[in-house]
Amino acid sequence: RCPMPLLKLKQALHGMAAGEVIEVQTTDAGSVRDFQAFLRQAGHGLLELQEGESTYFFRIQKAG
Repeated sequence: RCPMPLLKLKQALHGMAAGEVIEVQTTDAGSVRDFQAFLRQAGHGLLELQEGESTYFFRIQKAG
């Protein structure tokens, strides 16, 4: 639940090289809003967002 998905994403991105892509799946509807705001602010790229009934899938590219 919120804010854990965003905290876990930040930790994962911290350990990645510029240009690498991470795939994230969450069950928290708030992660859609939270991820989009964070990515825009940090300059990372949202390559894909799929919303299912109770899951949300993201493909994110770390800023370089």
